[in-house]
Amino acid sequence: MKLKLLILLVGLGVLAAMMALRVEDPFFIETARLKGLDYYQRKQKTLKADNIVVVEIDERSLEKYGQWPWKRTVLADGIKRAFDSEASVVALPIIYAENDRLGGDADFVKVLSEHPVVTSQSASLKGKGSPVPRGVATIGEGITDWVFAYPAAIGPTKDIGDNSAGVGMLLTAPELDGVVRRLPLIVSVKKELYPTLPLEVLRLFGGEQSYQAKLSQAGVEAVRVPGFPPIKTDANARVWINFKYTFETVSFASDKWPEMKGKVVVFALTAEGLANTVATPVGIKYGHEVSMQSLQMLIDSARLERPAEFDLYELGVGLGMGLIAVCAAVWAPYWFSGMLVVLIFTCPYFAGFDLFNKGYLADYTWPTAAAFLTWSAAIFMRFVSEFKQKQQIKKQFGTYLSPAMVDKLQKNPELLRLGGDSRELSIMFTDVRGFTAISEHYGADVQGLTKIMNRYMTAMTQAILDSQGTLDKYIGDAQMAFWNAPLDDEKHALHAVETGLVMLGSLKAFNDEVTREGVPAFGMGLGINTGTVVVGNMGSSQRFDYTCLGDSVNLASRLEGQSKPYGVKMVIGPKTHDYVKHLYPTLELDCIAVKGKKEGVRIYTVFEKGTNTYWQSHNRFLESYRARDWNAAAASARDLASHMPFMADYYAMMIERIEDLSKNDPGEGWDTVFRSQSK
Repeated sequence: MKLKLLILLVGLGVLAAMMALRVEDPFFIETARLKGLDYYQRKQKTLKADNIVVVEIDERSLEKYGQWPWKRTVLADGIKRAFDSEASVVALPIIYAENDRLGGDADFVKVLSEHPVVTSQSASLKGKGSPVPRGVATIGEGITDWVFAYPAAIGPTKDIGDNSAGVGMLLTAPELDGVVRRLPLIVSVKKELYPTLPLEVLRLFGGEQSYQAKLSQAGVEAVRVPGFPPIKTDANARVWINFKYTFETVSFASDKWPEMKGKVVVFALTAEGLANTVATPVGIKYGHEVSMQSLQMLIDSARLERPAEFDLYELGVGLGMGLIAVCAAVWAPYWFSGMLVVLIFTCPYFAGFDLFNKGYLADYTWPTAAAFLTWSAAIFMRFVSEFKQKQQIKKQFGTYLSPAMVDKLQKNPELLRLGGDSRELSIMFTDVRGFTAISEHYGADVQGLTKIMNRYMTAMTQAILDSQGTLDKYIGDAQMAFWNAPLDDEKHALHAVETGLVMLGSLKAFNDEVTREGVPAFGMGLGINTGTVVVGNMGSSQRFDYTCLGDSVNLASRLEGQSKPYGVKMVIGPKTHDYVKHLYPTLELDCIAVKGKKEGVRIYTVFEKGTNTYWQSHNRFLESYRARDWNAAAASARDLASHMPFMADYYAMMIERIEDLSKNDPGEGWDTVFRSQSK
């Protein structure tokens, strides 16, 4: 629980940092947002502009009419040609701040006075010529406090300005990364208002005399040309440009111009060295294209908007996605978290693209980054924590459990029950019989004795690990193991007994092998007891082991010690017997109070399936013994020994005890409990 809380806090910390960054909106956050919006521009389908034709003054035109600037009568002829083709408006994104040195101004001004032509001027630092202002009706006050302000402007000559139907500002307003995405519709120069070229052409195209602007306390809200829907702007009277149009173009020198009826005709410089270029979301474009993209967008009402409240919406979306992501990273499976990452990378983008197609600019980069980085931090913290936990589990249980069980614990550490858990276990103790003979065989060959003992322990340990048992420790030539911890095992008693029988079978195969090598055969005694104990990490702060403690553990150890005097391979306790008696043949051996105990417990031995135990005769023998019918008990023991030679040592021991009791009869108050004086 503490680990999950830590992961959650890490994720929430990253999310809080991302929220703070978005509120602060530093360079890299804003740049990422703008680049994300650019991607939508590049992915949208292009559309051929219906209302604009571009007449290019290109290299071909210069070859035909000579170097630039031309005598203005050439341009005057071109303008007349456009209007002869029934053009609606002609736009000249060219500044005529000086008189024509070739003497063509009279013809040029005459054409301007006779036709709706929009010429150009430009904001500057020093100024030249006479900039032509345009009156604007405002709803609200203080518009010059909000629109872009310039100290001066380069205007057309007085004759050209006075005779032009409109004069528009040529300018661009690059964003912080140098890319032009927005264009001001209105700017101010020395508190005078000037429309930019697209707005002035739109006014003339609609046949209007002026335009209107609406302000609020937050700045400019909208600009309107009568006859067209209001144009929503940002606080500085800028509009987002929709770069989706392509324009029909023709060389000024061409003999055949396209259909121009009712259209805006733009005379644009495109020859090398004459044209200015700007960076846009869709690549490098000519300066006049920025104005014409804006104009066609305004004519079509295919406008892009980014309402101020979108910042708040995006913060909310990022917060919600981040919370979902961190919760998934903490509690959900990895596969689900992986699917969530896919959704994080796709849903905001597609939702934003849908809004883009509807004319709204929504940022998908920050919500995506906020959710992804939050998820990444949390999932990394979880992975590292789980990796450390797995390493700890491997370190702690790698020598106790089989690799398969360790792997199971690593995949699901919640299966672990550590730290002093009280639960029922089946505990096994084993010990080598005949170790003295084995030791004498090797004499001073300590390495040889070590190797043979390692071979023995390996053979015996494998059976424990294969049956989901936990190898607790080696105690000299003895082993301690238990079942039902740290992993649950509903059949722990059965698995313990089965393991004991497998170990006895493995011992026989092991002895067949070592006796051929001349090594004395190994003997083994086993004791298994089932009971409630305390199990967990126990020891000091410097070193601890996963083990169990309790009376049931002590009894298991004592039962192993009784296997030798009772002449059997395995002794099991009463509860173990209750769990396995219907599955394996068993015989009750005695009611014994082990050393250090006053109360007696019934002890049993167990055999492989199919073993004939003559259990009814054996039970009658015990009844005679406990009824103090010594002669009948002794006779039964002799008879059973002949039928079950594998129990001969047990019956011989019981006969010896019966003979002793017959001489020293315990009397009517005898509790039938044998009190052992040995461990």
